[in-house]
Amino acid sequence: MKSRVAAHGLFHRHPGNPILDPSRWPYPAAGSFNPGAARVGDQTVLLVRVEDLGGYSHLTAAWSDDGLTDWQVDTHPCLLPSEQHEEERWGLEDPRIVWLEEERKFAVTYVSYSPSGPLVSLATTLDFRAFERFGPLVPPEDKDAALLPRRIQGLYGLIHRPIMHSGEAHVWISFSPDLQFWGKHRLLLPSRPGSWDELRVGLGAPPIETPDGWLLIYHGVRTTSAGAIYRVGLAMLDLEEPWQVRSRSPEWVFAPEEPYELGGNVPGVVFPSGAIWNQATDELLVYYGAGDRSIGIATADMADVLTYLREHTQAR
Repeated sequence: MKSRVAAHGLFHRHPGNPILDPSRWPYPAAGSFNPGAARVGDQTVLLVRVEDLGGYSHLTAAWSDDGLTDWQVDTHPCLLPSEQHEEERWGLEDPRIVWLEEERKFAVTYVSYSPSGPLVSLATTLDFRAFERFGPLVPPEDKDAALLPRRIQGLYGLIHRPIMHSGEAHVWISFSPDLQFWGKHRLLLPSRPGSWDELRVGLGAPPIETPDGWLLIYHGVRTTSAGAIYRVGLAMLDLEEPWQVRSRSPEWVFAPEEPYELGGNVPGVVFPSGAIWNQATDELLVYYGAGDRSIGIATADMADVLTYLREHTQAR
């Protein structure tokens, strides 16, 4: 019982939720959700997936001094589908952001969507104003991807989620010497039959380096008679061998409960996609899409998160 209480009390919603929704947008939008997050100088930037009234998505930046309030949304998108990239014809979705220390730039992985299906693409930036596109990293169908912030044994790491024809989907990890050719593919987090994450699992926020290992915040899907429910779980990977899962939460730690999460364009969805760890305060801020329409923040003490995962080293 102690672990169950701890799991469901780890994260707390920001009282200002939802922090952003289409009513805050400077141009017509059906949804503003699933943001990537980063610190740029003294500001927090969210790179937000914006769905237009035609059903296609692009990316727009929003800025805040404290990462919680007074968000200033750019008046124009910063990444729109490119005519030079056929894989983006149906839009850009669900960005994740990491700072690549070796390259001294931000890497943005996002889903490119087209008649060929969803796949993972890469762009880099210094300021979220100008971007350099690298194109697709892996073939369709694939989603929910982020790079490891540093090389492992000389190789870049990519955590991603290929989709099986049966509809099942598991989290994988792959490696590359140059961000172009990918191999050493390994299954990382499988879905768990009968559990809260039985149908699909996918990476949420990019991996966070902690003293205990790489923290993964992921989403899991279970289908019910009322439809699919997206909840949030945790896992810890070994720092130097990240294909080794050291611990995994046996139960979900965050779930749709509020009206903006239970409603929206797709009811019953909390979808973490960005996170910032303030090491000075030990506060973990997780930015998530709610109901495929708005954005919320969930906060936790990192010390509590690490303690919880240490208690579940056998929960695979």
